[in-house]
Amino acid sequence: MKNALIIFVRNPELGKVKTRLAKEVGEEVALKVYKELLQHTHDISRDLTCDKFVYYADCINELDIWENSIYKKKVQQGENLGARMMMAFFELFQQGYTKIIIIGSDCPGLSGFIIADAFNRLSEAEVVMGPSSDGGYYLLGLIQLFPDFFINKQWSTEKVLSATLLDAERLGKKYSVLKVLSDIDTAEDLKLYQDISKNGMM
Repeated sequence: MKNALIIFVRNPELGKVKTRLAKEVGEEVALKVYKELLQHTHDISRDLTCDKFVYYADCINELDIWENSIYKKKVQQGENLGARMMMAFFELFQQGYTKIIIIGSDCPGLSGFIIADAFNRLSEAEVVMGPSSDGGYYLLGLIQLFPDFFINKQWSTEKVLSATLLDAERLGKKYSVLKVLSDIDTAEDLKLYQDISKNGMM
């Protein structure tokens, strides 16, 4: 079995990350938060027993936190998020991977254990989804490419998860759902994350 983890990241540049959060707390704070989230995503994925691919939104950085000896680096291709994700899955299934999981880089509650559990669930299920509290998902795992999952979606809205689950049911695919986690997209999200971290609950 060949397992692959896809990590979608934005290049950490001022004014280009966490734009919703930046409107509330300023671009510099938003960039700092995003860099912390990138580091968290790196730390939980680094030692997982799978091949790891970082897909950059704009351009590859050979000298960033993602070690070239551990992470293979690519640039996202496609006109919207769905197209970019579908292309990444397509590329890696073409390379012979049999279980592929994609995650983003803004979920502080995500852990290596959750990702490993998702890979294990793909031994029984055809699809694994990690629901976000905002109605999207923080993780999607597949054993083959299902193009319907990536088209006709209102990306970055509260309808993404429900629409994808409906696709899985309509296609008759066996799916497994992980626990709900939260991204950091707003000042309220950030305060909740800071409070939890302060109390040692993460």
